[in-house]
Amino acid sequence: KVKIIKRSILLSCRFCGNVAPPTVNTNSSTVWVTLRSDGSIAGSGFSAQYRAIRPGHKSCSREEFLCDSGRCLLPVSVCDGHPNCHDLTDEANCSHKHKDCGGQKTGPYGYLSSPNHPRPYPHQQLCIWYISVEEGHVITLSFSNFSLETQDVCEFDYVEVHDSVNTGAGRVLGRFCGTNFPPDLTSSGTHMTVMFVADEGVADSGFNATYKAVSVLGRTCGPSQFACSTGECVQQQWLCDGWNDCPDGADEQGCGNSTYPPFTSSCEFIEVEMCQGLSYNLTSFPNIWLSIADQREAATLLRQYRVLMELACFEPLRRLLCGMFLPQCSPQGGILQPCRSVCSSAEQQCSQALDLLSFSWPFNCHLLPDSQDPMECSLP
Repeated sequence: KVKIIKRSILLSCRFCGNVAPPTVNTNSSTVWVTLRSDGSIAGSGFSAQYRAIRPGHKSCSREEFLCDSGRCLLPVSVCDGHPNCHDLTDEANCSHKHKDCGGQKTGPYGYLSSPNHPRPYPHQQLCIWYISVEEGHVITLSFSNFSLETQDVCEFDYVEVHDSVNTGAGRVLGRFCGTNFPPDLTSSGTHMTVMFVADEGVADSGFNATYKAVSVLGRTCGPSQFACSTGECVQQQWLCDGWNDCPDGADEQGCGNSTYPPFTSSCEFIEVEMCQGLSYNLTSFPNIWLSIADQREAATLLRQYRVLMELACFEPLRRLLCGMFLPQCSPQGGILQPCRSVCSSAEQQCSQALDLLSFSWPFNCHLLPDSQDPMECSLP
């Protein structure tokens, strides 16, 4: 972890990993460079060069992007869908980068796929398909091929499906990565949005999928499925299990005399030091949202965020991280994800600081429950 401190404006840049950071132009004639290592894994280190320049002569290397009168970005950060420059120039004129994917889809059926499929998709992709069908119909999306970068948490290359007209509204039907086929997904109305994101790392063969419009009136569910009032089919074993699987919660209504076992969970005390002192002290594993087996694995994954402890906004970030990695467990209420407001507050307070450290905001707050009800989500 290399930390460059520019004393004149009290600004620090911290770098780690195996990707060389971009050129750093300072506003001072004095700079401190600090190398810090812990007692675990050691890498091959780094080498760097410096040179003195006159004020107003700031520049970047040939492949880097210059913005904000002196800030340098790696190519991977240009046209990635996230503004990294205050002047927003890194996200301008980006139409050429994603010209071969995404777009509007209408009609009773259609097809969509990652760029170049079945060949490996290009790096740095942001593809969004907007699917619309006629009134009185819902949309069923089925994947026939699926192979994206494998990862514990889908944050690098992934497909995300929204039950709405765009990515900023409605519920998320799922985020998928790796090589396991996503299940068939059905919208609750006439709109669905599919987003494909790829970073600069590993590229796989991608995916293809088909969608079709299904009449709500004429739709039937299989013998092992339950029909929601919206026309969506869910698995029979999801009835009265404590989770709202239908958009309108129809699968959890009239469950007083149900023969299905009530939802129960085995709570355990939080032992991860970073996550002690929250508004709750009980959690439960396995973590079904992030596929974390136990607290030991959670502690290992959280260790990567300890480098951010010096940030002034670390406390709201810590509450969000712990709420996601060690979710609240209540013997009465089951397992609760953090509320969306916890994520939004942390993003508002921390995204700019992370941006200065070349960290992009790692979470999609829209995946979390939009509620303040302590029975629906937690406020760590």
